Amino acid sequence: MLRKKLAVLLAATMVVASIVGCGSAEEAAAPATDSAEEAAPADDAAAAADDGAAEEAEPAAASGELITVGIINNDPNESGYRTANDKDLKETFTEENGYSASFAYSLKNDEQITAAQKFIQDGVDYLLLSAADTSGWDSVLKDAQDAGIRVILFDRTIDADESLYEASIVSDMAKEGETAVNWLKGQGLDEYNVIHIQGVMGSAAQQGRTGALDAAVEAGEMNIVTQQTAEWNAEKAQQIVQSVIDSGESFNVIYAENDDMAKGAVAALDKANISHGVGKDVIVMGFDCNKWALEELLAGNWNYDGQCTPFQSSYIDEVIKTIESGGTVSEKVIIMEEKGFDATTITQEDVDTYGI
Repeated sequence: MLRKKLAVLLAATMVVASIVGCGSAEEAAAPATDSAEEAAPADDAAAAADDGAAEEAEPAAASGELITVGIINNDPNESGYRTANDKDLKETFTEENGYSASFAYSLKNDEQITAAQKFIQDGVDYLLLSAADTSGWDSVLKDAQDAGIRVILFDRTIDADESLYEASIVSDMAKEGETAVNWLKGQGLDEYNVIHIQGVMGSAAQQGRTGALDAAVEAGEMNIVTQQTAEWNAEKAQQIVQSVIDSGESFNVIYAENDDMAKGAVAALDKANISHGVGKDVIVMGFDCNKWALEELLAGNWNYDGQCTPFQSSYIDEVIKTIESGGTVSEKVIIMEEKGFDATTITQEDVDTYGI
C-alpha cells in the first residue's frame, strides 16, 4: 500500500536524523513502551508495499486486518485521572475490537516526540496523542501526515495547525478554570489569599486551570501567596504548603490543579492542625473528581472539585471507525461535557456516578 511504502521511506530518513540530532530513540522511547500487540515488522511492511504498489489501499477494517494504533500518553502513575484514562484506552483498543495497540508513556515532551517518531517508523495506521506540552509538535505530525498516518488528539490540545490531525477529543481546560474561579468568587470571602499549586508547566490542563485564576489576580479580586508547580505530585504539593506555613504567611484558599496535589496540601494542613473544608479556616479546591476526592467533599473536608473526564476512548473509536468506513468526521474538536462539585450540595449519587 502507498501509505506503507511512504512510512518505510520516511523511517530510513528519520533514523539518520535521530542519530544526528535526537540522541538514542531506543533509549528514550523503548523503556516507556508497553505493547499490547507489536506493530508489523518493517520488512513485512516493505514486502506488502512492493506487492501492492499498483493497487489502491484498502481500509484495514474492510480487509479484516487489525488497525494498528500507537498511543502516546502521560505516565499512568501521574494521578488517579491518568490511571483511569489509561485503563479506558486499554479496554477499547483490543484485538477483539479490531485493533493492535502499542503504548508509550512520558511526562516529557521530547520523550513523547521520540516515541511518536518510532511509531511513524513502525508504520502504524493511527497515532493517538495526549501531549505533555502544547508546543513543539508541528514537525513530527507533519512527518506522520507525509507517511499517511492519521493523528487523533485526546485529553489535551496542542498548538498546531488543525490540518495536522483528524480530530481533537478534549476537555475545555479554560472552562474548567473559569468554573472553579467563579465558584470561588461566589464564596464571598472578605479577602482571598491563595496558595496556587500548579500542574506540569506548559500542559493544557495547567494553562487552562491557571488562566482564570491569573485573570482574577490581575483584576485585583484575589491575592497569590505563592504560585508553584508540584507537577501533579502530592508530596511536592505538601512541601509547598508546608513552606508557606513555616513562613508564617496568611492564607485561606488552596487552589490545587489536581486532586493528588490537593491531597498533599491537606496533609500539610493536618500536620499543622489547620482546619479545612466547609465552614473551616481554609478552602480546599481540586480537579479530576477521583472518587476518593469527592468523598472528601461529601464529608465536608474539601470544598470544591472540578470534573475532568478521562473517558475519551469511545469517541476515538468512533472517529477511527468513521474514517475506516470512508466517512467524514463531522466535528474537528469534540469537547467533553463537565461540571464542578460543591461540598454543600454534592450527594452520594454524585460520588457514585462521577467519581473515577
